[in-house]
Amino acid sequence: MMVGAHMYAGKPVIGIAGGIGSGKSFVARLFRELGALVISSDDQVTEAYRDPEVRRALVAWWGADVIRADGEINRKVIGAKVFANPEERKRLEALLHPRVHAARERAMAAGAAANNPGVVAFVWDTPLLFETDLHRECDAVVFVDAPLETRLARVTQTRNWDAAELARRENSQWGLDRKRDFADYVISNTAGVDVARGQVQDVLSRILAKTNRQQSP
Repeated sequence: MMVGAHMYAGKPVIGIAGGIGSGKSFVARLFRELGALVISSDDQVTEAYRDPEVRRALVAWWGADVIRADGEINRKVIGAKVFANPEERKRLEALLHPRVHAARERAMAAGAAANNPGVVAFVWDTPLLFETDLHRECDAVVFVDAPLETRLARVTQTRNWDAAELARRENSQWGLDRKRDFADYVISNTAGVDVARGQVQDVLSRILAKTNRQQSP
């Protein structure tokens, strides 16, 4: 991708990609420390799930079990429905994606308000960057790399998944080699916070330098 092709308010849009459990959100937070506005698809999906129209549709499709006792959407129940059935996944995506897109646009506009000097770039933290073609709207894509054993250990601890569940989820996405090949930069998330932070700082500096060159008369 050509940096500068899709800039928003004169600032680059950076997409974060990688395998499940690679630490995409962690790397996005490091970009935030350096002045990027991070827009999280997970936050936008949470917002969409609170839409009464969405909640009514989900109950009509899959029953009252999609609502937890505390009133929040039961993502585990929904996950079991959609990952087992591609048609159900497409139906859910058709319901959520327009709302997620609108929320992302609102966040971008708010971050760019009055040409906010505190925002140096926009970072999209989304698990399906390539699968939803969002990479085509980015000026640069950063692939977060981590070995399978590390990623499995993380999702076992944080999501209680086993190797079969991780494989099942990843099989519904682009292959990791393909994502890495499409990315502009690779950050290895295996050696601790300071090492990752240094890589993020280097990548952001390179992206901003390219952006500045393209904006120069």
